[in-house]
Amino acid sequence: MTDDTPAPLTIAVVTGGHSFDVPAFHRLFRGLEGVDAYVQPMDDFCADAGKVRADYDAVVFYHMHKEGPTDGGPWYAGKWKTTLQTLGQSDQGIVLLHHAILAFENWPTWRQIAGVDPHSFTAFDFGQTIPIHVADADHPITAGLSDWQITDETYTMGDADDDGHVLLTTDHPKSLRTLAWTRQFGRARVFCLQLGHDGRAYADESFRTVVRRGILWAARRI
Repeated sequence: MTDDTPAPLTIAVVTGGHSFDVPAFHRLFRGLEGVDAYVQPMDDFCADAGKVRADYDAVVFYHMHKEGPTDGGPWYAGKWKTTLQTLGQSDQGIVLLHHAILAFENWPTWRQIAGVDPHSFTAFDFGQTIPIHVADADHPITAGLSDWQITDETYTMGDADDDGHVLLTTDHPKSLRTLAWTRQFGRARVFCLQLGHDGRAYADESFRTVVRRGILWAARRI
């Protein structure tokens, strides 16, 4: 690294409440250029034993806890609700990846962050061939990308709210139309991406480009 090379982004990747392909998921984040990722369960993120939580440039949520966060539980788990209520109070970016858009389905704050109604979800289907259309080729996250196909899980549910900026769409009959969108939550930039179920999606180059740029955008690096 030279003196004029930007330092890598440091990000927390928060998991829990849903299984995933651990080796493939870690390979995904290890391979994102300029991104230094720390994968951790929600308990560790909220407990913040190293006192570094506020220093992350962005937080990627890949959890699917369904019950709303509380401050109960064992002392070592941290205070989930108190912690998550600080989101949007700083410029720290927020990224919701795949099933995280369906988390905390009865907590209004998460609904405001995600910008999609989790109660509209009715079905999922694995291993679908999904045609993806770039809805905004001028946005920093999707600039230069062409339409492509990906093998991934679809969600049958309602589309993102009208106050979000849609970047990717699909006409797959088992999927919501809006696959990627941006929002603002307080001071924080928010990027939401429905894609990303397993290793087949993680290995897709266009998917990896969108994830990396989404993190950079949320962290105000692009």
